[in-house]
Amino acid sequence: MRQIFLDTETTGLDPNQGHRVIEIAAIEMNNRQLTKNHYHTYLNPKRNIDQAAQDVHGITAEFLQDKPLFKDVASDFINFIKGSEIIIHNAPFDVGFLNMELGKINLDKLESYSTSIFDTLKLAKEIRPGQRNNLDALCKAYDVDNTSRAFHGALLDAQLLGDVYIGMTRGQEVFSIDFIQNSESLNLADINQDELFVVNPSSTELQAHDKFISNLETDNEQ
Repeated sequence: MRQIFLDTETTGLDPNQGHRVIEIAAIEMNNRQLTKNHYHTYLNPKRNIDQAAQDVHGITAEFLQDKPLFKDVASDFINFIKGSEIIIHNAPFDVGFLNMELGKINLDKLESYSTSIFDTLKLAKEIRPGQRNNLDALCKAYDVDNTSRAFHGALLDAQLLGDVYIGMTRGQEVFSIDFIQNSESLNLADINQDELFVVNPSSTELQAHDKFISNLETDNEQ
């Protein structure tokens, strides 16, 4: 199962007020194992960055002057995330900004390129009600080292989110079975039917089974 941990940084808090995406990072995980594949880019927003936002991520307008526009990287970004589950912390924020950017260049919304979008903030609130559930708090709760997080940065935060997600969903691991490969390797025509045998239950086992069914019927009648 291919999953993408995604994060963005922006010029401000509201895309409806003209704020733009200035950094995108996407980290790949296959079958609950982080891979070395990732997508990362800075973007020129063609506008100023709110001081409050800059205080959070440390990215300046001067640094972004020579960076590409979103329209220049949209194809590569879509190709990287396409067909995967996208996992985001506080998904409405990032999805809202990315859908704004996609809409400006007449492309479909983010949801159309992924199998689903999963919000880890929503999950955290369900399993940690009444507690702080920002990324720093979750790193502490699940023993994820975030000591290098002096500023918010999309690439680092996506990596931390991947580790946090593993901690939050531990015990839900899915054993992946390649059914196509197994079906190819198992050819029923190759099985010697003479070597198959049926194990019949003993009389004691049959009596125990009948007693169990009888007890179930009695309980249901009460």
